[in-house]
Amino acid sequence: MYSQNHSAATLSEMDYLDVKNLAQTGEGMYLEFKRTIPSAYKIAREIAAFANTKGGTLLIGVDDDKSLVGVMGYQEEEFLLDKAAVELCEPSVKIIIEIVHFGDRDLLVIKVPEAPNKPIFVKGDDEQIVFMREKDQNKVASKELIEIIKKRNSDEGVTFEYGPDEQKLFRYLNEYGEITVKKFAQVVDIPQQKASQTLVNLVAAEILNLTRKDNTDYFTYAQNDKH
Repeated sequence: MYSQNHSAATLSEMDYLDVKNLAQTGEGMYLEFKRTIPSAYKIAREIAAFANTKGGTLLIGVDDDKSLVGVMGYQEEEFLLDKAAVELCEPSVKIIIEIVHFGDRDLLVIKVPEAPNKPIFVKGDDEQIVFMREKDQNKVASKELIEIIKKRNSDEGVTFEYGPDEQKLFRYLNEYGEITVKKFAQVVDIPQQKASQTLVNLVAAEILNLTRKDNTDYFTYAQNDKH
């Protein structure tokens, strides 16, 4: 058994019409809804993704077509939510669980704050994974993005050298606009680990941006700056 380290579910100030109107806006960066909670692990991914990004709201008892269906009693859902937020998220996430009565059923409104200490890992069978919210989906963060998150949430300053490798990098970006870790390592003939570290430091210093396309990280100038 696990121990609850935050308050239990409370009655929401929202009513079912408020939930209906919220659901009609559709799933997106800050909103996700589900008919029921499939498992503690799957809901932990939703919680962690919101916490690692800008926070968000989970609605339980709302179908894919945005119709309200509710759940018969919220105790089982509350148990899975608490297990997800406390046991499966590392560090744990202090979610707020609110209940909205819907006839003889209940709707759950779960508010997930942005985590003060990122990243939040989700404990799997063999590894810990970091999820991020991207539009209406949860995406697995690359090791580079995880390192960037850690650096941005660290009290230590970010330093980097403007040496020959960086000069070649900027010349490449001026010509092609974007680069991957693998390509950077090839261009300057260095190990991928060193290439990754250099790019991570430049993103943390807000000189470069990281974008993900087709499960590949691309590094570009931040705000179209030219060097």
